[in-house]
Amino acid sequence: MRTTLNIDDEALKAAMVFAEGRTKTELINEALRRFARARRRKELLSMRGSLSWQGDIDDLRKRS
Repeated sequence: MRTTLNIDDEALKAAMVFAEGRTKTELINEALRRFARARRRKELLSMRGSLSWQGDIDDLRKRS
């Protein structure tokens, strides 16, 4: 999807230093994926301890 964005030039320039040959599009797509992954991880961690699990961990360890 093509979108017009107003991106902070200094922030983009700073990020491109670490992009190692990637295009601006690749850099922004990676940043969006990392942002979404971090938010999903944060959401999952907020659920820590609120779910109960029933099972036999020893039985699971025996599986190959």
